[in-house]
Order: sequence, then structure tokens, then C-alpha cells
Amino acid sequence: MRSHWQKSPLLVRGAFPDFSRKQEPFVPADVLALARNEDAESRLVTRDRGKWALQHGPFRPSLLRSLGSRNWTILVQDTQHFSQRSEALLARFAFIPHVRVDDLMVSLAAEGGGVGAHVDSYDVFLIQGRGRRRWRISGQPDTEFRPGLPLKILKDFRPEQEWVLESGDMLYLPPGYAHDGVALDECLTYSVGFRAPTHQDWIESFLDQRRDAICVAGQYADPELRPTRHPGEIPPGVISGLDAALRAARWSRLDVRLAAGRFLTEPKSHVLFNPAMNSLSAADFARNCTKHGLHLDGRTRMAYSEDWVFINGESIQFNSTRDACLQTLADLRHLPPGKPSRPALDLLLNWYECGYLHVQSA
Repeated sequence: MRSHWQKSPLLVRGAFPDFSRKQEPFVPADVLALARNEDAESRLVTRDRGKWALQHGPFRPSLLRSLGSRNWTILVQDTQHFSQRSEALLARFAFIPHVRVDDLMVSLAAEGGGVGAHVDSYDVFLIQGRGRRRWRISGQPDTEFRPGLPLKILKDFRPEQEWVLESGDMLYLPPGYAHDGVALDECLTYSVGFRAPTHQDWIESFLDQRRDAICVAGQYADPELRPTRHPGEIPPGVISGLDAALRAARWSRLDVRLAAGRFLTEPKSHVLFNPAMNSLSAADFARNCTKHGLHLDGRTRMAYSEDWVFINGESIQFNSTRDACLQTLADLRHLPPGKPSRPALDLLLNWYECGYLHVQSA
């Protein structure tokens, strides 16, 4: 983190020993199944005689069977929503705050498959699963894209370094670093991507949240108004009065904390939670919590700041000393067996009923 994070690339050979046998979340058939799933966000990138094409899933089985043996890539976002092994792989990156993590994407590529030379606006860890992929990277400042393509492919890519990654190898790239990965045979590559919201997105979210909370007294008045020869001109006094009203709008550090927590834990727009089916009674839930513990749903985003906890865009104040289990749940994404306080248990039960978390199996 000190030497490379948002500074320079890093290649780690054997970052995940025995990855394909013990830790890899998917086999190719799993990725193809996700590409047919209506709830998964998937894409198909093909290249035929230099011509690029992009399609969005879900895909018909007949299309997937017709792909052939070269020059195609299937990408599936947010695999942690569908696989506990993906969640476990993503948890290996818990040395970075959860609110910075976006998703674990998987790429299934045939020989020659790739998405072209491009740049990302966020940090990424590229973990090689089964098969091999050749990566070429460049710190070039020129990021102009080729016009008329369905993908953002660099117009002039000038590689500076090149490696072939095999199972368990990992490559870290900071934002804005040009890269191009091409499969040398059928391969799976896992991309741990990070959220990098623009300042514009944050400010728009903050103002949206503050709209109903800001209350400024007074109304525009101009008792000193004089007759004018230019009625089409906005008087300077009107501008000054409206400017003063804007400056009267205030917010506190707490307002920023709450808005930031909601903003950073807001799920993506396509994410929906399924309420618990045949939900447990409060007594049975408490017993399960005490005996087996809880775990967050793969889609849930949870964080805390001082005495506030945030979950899926909601904010709740809590006692950080008495209800430390909520911090534990946010940190570990699971809660070991134990007996929470009554207020914490009530919160957890509500989140369970909303589908935000689940009881651990015995």
C-alpha cells in the first residue's frame, strides 16, 4: 500500500497458491450459467477479423454454444452476489475499506479473447485463475479512444511492460494505467475493482439528501427599490439577496458524515433484496444468532463511522460500546455466535426480514 497503491503497478507471482484447485470461485460452466441469469450483469465481447462487437446479457444457451474456440470474452459483474467463494476471495482484500470496494468481476475468455487496450478510472487487482493471459501495460498519458467502436479501446497503445500470468498470479494497476489482456488459452480472470465516485456524484447526492433538511428563514424583499429604465435587467440587489440566502444554508460535520455513509453504502440501482422466506420468529432468530451467528447478504453494503452504522443507504445511530457487534458485522461481514444487546438484536432482526443478512447454517 505504501509503495504501490495509486502510484505504480505491482506483479505478484503466486499470490494465491493452488488457486485453481482450492480457492478459485468458478469453473467455465459456472460463468456460462451466470451469463444466462437474468439477475446477473453480463457482457459478451467478440472480435472477428479486427471488428469488435459488444452484447449485453442475459444470453440464450444457443448463442453461447455457437461462440467457437477463439476471440471471445464473457464478463460477469458482482459475482459476490451469487457465490460464497467469490465473497471469500473478495474478503482477502479487507485491508482496504469496504466502502472503496466495488465488485469481483469474472472474465471467461477463449484463446485470443480480450476487451482491447483500455484504461480504468479506478484501482484494480487482476487475479489469474485457470489458463494463461498475457498482459501488456503502459503509463502513457495519451488516452484517446478509437472512434466508432462499441468499446473504449485506446487509439494508440504503446506497451512498456509485458507478462504472462498463470494460475494464482496477480497484477495490481493504479487508476489511469493503460492495459491490454489477451487469453493465450481458455482462461478465467478475476478483477477486484474499486469504487471511485466523482466529486460531482457525491455533491449531487449530498444536495439531494439535504433538500428536505435545509430550512432558511426569510423571503426576498426590496423596500429600497427605485424606478428603473431597464426593466429587462436583473437588479444587482436581487442577485445579492439570493446569494445571501444561499450562504445562510448551513450544514454540520454530522450532516456530512450521515450523507457520506448513506452515499457510500447505497447499492447499485439494479440490486434488489428478497425478504426472508418463512422468516423466523424473534425468539428463534435470537436463538440462532446466539448459537450459529449471522452473515451479510453478498449484495449488502455496510459501514460505520463513530456512533452511526450505515447499511444499504440507511443510517442508524447506535451505542458503539454496548453494541460493538454491529462494528464486528461490518468489519468481518459475518457475526460469530453470541448474544447481542436487545437494541442490536432488534436491528439485526429487521435487517434479516429485509434480506440484508442471513442466519448461519448449523
